[in-house]
Amino acid sequence: MNLHARLSLLAVAMSCLPSVVEAAPPLRDLVDQHVQAARAQQQIAPAELCDDAEFLRRVYLDLLGLIPTPDEAVNFLDDESADKRGVLIARLLEHPRFAVHQSDIWDQVYFGRNPPGFGTREREGFQRWLQQQFRDNVPYDRWARQLLQAEGNTVEQGAPMFYVQYKNAPEDATQAVTQKFLGVQLQCARCHDHPFDQWTQQDFYGVAAFLARLEVVDVGTRNKQKAFEIGEKNLGDVLFTGPAAQQTPGKKGEPIQPKFLGAEALEEPSLPSDFKEPRNFPNGKSPPKPQFSRKDALANWIASKENPYFARAAANRIWAQFMGKGIVEPVDNLSPANPPSHPELLEALATSLAEHDFDLKWFIAELLNSQTYQLSSAGANAEAKPLWYERARYRPLSAEELLESWVIASGYDRVLEASKQDSPERLNVRGVTWGYLIGAFGEPNDGVGNFQGGLHEHLYLNNGQVRQLISDRPGSLHHALTQSDQSWEQRVEQLFLQTLSRRPSDDETKKFVEFLDSDQDPRGRLHDAIWTLLTCSEFRFNH
Repeated sequence: MNLHARLSLLAVAMSCLPSVVEAAPPLRDLVDQHVQAARAQQQIAPAELCDDAEFLRRVYLDLLGLIPTPDEAVNFLDDESADKRGVLIARLLEHPRFAVHQSDIWDQVYFGRNPPGFGTREREGFQRWLQQQFRDNVPYDRWARQLLQAEGNTVEQGAPMFYVQYKNAPEDATQAVTQKFLGVQLQCARCHDHPFDQWTQQDFYGVAAFLARLEVVDVGTRNKQKAFEIGEKNLGDVLFTGPAAQQTPGKKGEPIQPKFLGAEALEEPSLPSDFKEPRNFPNGKSPPKPQFSRKDALANWIASKENPYFARAAANRIWAQFMGKGIVEPVDNLSPANPPSHPELLEALATSLAEHDFDLKWFIAELLNSQTYQLSSAGANAEAKPLWYERARYRPLSAEELLESWVIASGYDRVLEASKQDSPERLNVRGVTWGYLIGAFGEPNDGVGNFQGGLHEHLYLNNGQVRQLISDRPGSLHHALTQSDQSWEQRVEQLFLQTLSRRPSDDETKKFVEFLDSDQDPRGRLHDAIWTLLTCSEFRFNH
């Protein structure tokens, strides 16, 4: 057989082999490709990657809601492994504090900060339930569905508390559910067809019809907490009377059929012709269980992979949490009238999240391993351009993050341990300081602290609540530095590692040593040095 014939046979054989499909790039690479392409179109140069100290503090605050301890900082900064950032991200995602911090954030998504009548104690069951979802890495679509289908006792089961805040108000529940889970704002369509968006009153009340049969029953107190039972009636409709401006007194509305947003109406089975809703619950307390649940049908549609809004809203909200700004802002207003800054990126994020079964830990790890997340907050341009993510954004610490970081930096936890105060007393100390923090830093409805550097905040930073953390007592940073026999240079390094999670520059070391070594009794100056670092902008911001 000549060479030509052999080559022909080889070509035929090769054509029979299965084709190799090129694997899609990791999501972290897709993130960088989309962001870099958008910046290139705008001719914007990005900042350099952040250094290890900047990354360390940022990722601790973002994942755990607090700064690293000095030992954790030293171990990471001195580690020369090439993959240490990815290793740290993976480790922090499994840290017990991860579930606590993320549940704090999402609790505020669902309730806001300290909503009237629903204080921290009333939400303990809900917060425990939410922590468990993050601890077990329950897929987001699954726990969103569980939350929307929740029924039973609020204290024992936790999740049903979400609906209590909308007791007997299906219209309010409709606004909240669509905004928090779909990123769609329907409030304008409650009274009239939206003037700038696609939503009509029929759309609004079609969704409200799913929640019209929601039943919230006050069952008194359980374990010293106010308790409710959540259920659903078999009967009950939303009556639609037309636009508010056209309503007339005494006009009777028409029942609205449940209709999925931008989709088909619900087909529900008919009840027997002689069916009557019981006026009293069988045991006097528990609400009824329906033969067919509209609420469950709505939850299944909302958390479906086929729902065009659900994955997009989740991806945008989580992106904003870690990048400092949503691809759509506000994060709960996904609308043709409010287009995304990076539409292809948002679709890639939403698609990847759904394809990976709404695995939040995987999704967060991909974002944090991207170069976009790891850019420095310092840039060559004097004016930041946050729309293009050309550098990391300065974000004020929330009240929770500030308090927990103060406790670590000041050594206040060790003070309480040394004084043998038990856990409830420690929590009470935190509670008192927390009350002052909320009073000083406000209660923003979006659940994110918003420090603006006003007079009230500055007065708070100078009051006794902060200075109490710096007291010279066994276990505190102040006490450790006062009693240390190390050189002033070594003590200044310890001071910076414990407060700012980095080593000081040569110039900073020189200035602090000169300040501290200029007094025979340095305790007062140590107090001032610690207070300066605990209240400086570098400490109070995530960057």
